[in-house]
Amino acid sequence: MSTPAPFPRHLAVALLAALACTFAGNHIAARIAFDHDAGVLLAILCRSGVALLLLGTLVAWQRQPLRLPPGTWHWQLLAGLLIAIQSLCLYSAVARIPVALALLAANTFPIILALLTWALGGPPPSRRSAGLMGLILFGLLFALDVPARLGGQDSGGPEWLPGIGLALCAACAFAGALWVTEHRLASLRGSLRSLLTMLVVFVGALLAGASDLLPGAVAPPTASAGWLGLGVLALLYGLGFTLLFVCMPRLDLARNAPVMNMEPVATLLLGWLILGQTLSPMQIGGAAIVVGGIVLLSYRKQA
Repeated sequence: MSTPAPFPRHLAVALLAALACTFAGNHIAARIAFDHDAGVLLAILCRSGVALLLLGTLVAWQRQPLRLPPGTWHWQLLAGLLIAIQSLCLYSAVARIPVALALLAANTFPIILALLTWALGGPPPSRRSAGLMGLILFGLLFALDVPARLGGQDSGGPEWLPGIGLALCAACAFAGALWVTEHRLASLRGSLRSLLTMLVVFVGALLAGASDLLPGAVAPPTASAGWLGLGVLALLYGLGFTLLFVCMPRLDLARNAPVMNMEPVATLLLGWLILGQTLSPMQIGGAAIVVGGIVLLSYRKQA
């Protein structure tokens, strides 16, 4: 089968930017649902259920066989469990702290992935990459307003520290899933791999909810706005996730993938417009450093 011709670069960049905004909108909708008492596991069930349905349709349309190469099933299960943990931690962070801060902390996963790859026998980060990682962490300190909190000027409330911790746990889980995907599941077609991953996430959330492992985590919203948030987050995530895999062969991700790093920026803007969440000028400056560093690191990785 011949490789489809890539989109013109301006079209590919516009599509990736639209997808980044779609995923940002998913997190804003999730916060609206959580603000109306929706459970985190219920949001994950809605999100993964719609994505599972759309990916299942795609795999059936492509007539892909539902079988894994020998020795890969346990790695696929691990990848699915890591994405389930990432989803739970990230949504839990979104429910506690401003959405843009949760996304910024979670988007440190490239640093963790580089260090994990090195620890597991891969090449060490170059001096340039190490410098960019340090720049990202420096910016993150200001984005999270750590100096003010250490100085006692702003405690951030009791949810600030758990929220940041959960977002960083999400980054660790996502980095682990990416390592498994790149080094143990590279032979699987992307749509099938994603379908099986979403299946593990959905079943895991269903079992956790049925066992009442996290009390209140499957609670329904208490207002119509919460139900609307659940519907929008499921639709945006499902469509964005599926469209990404349908168009991936034509997006020239080796050149254009860093465009997806505008997701925290879109989240910051949408959080201000829709949720009224604002950051101080110092935090916005730190956020710009983080996003810029991640973009440069991504370009370095793809070079």
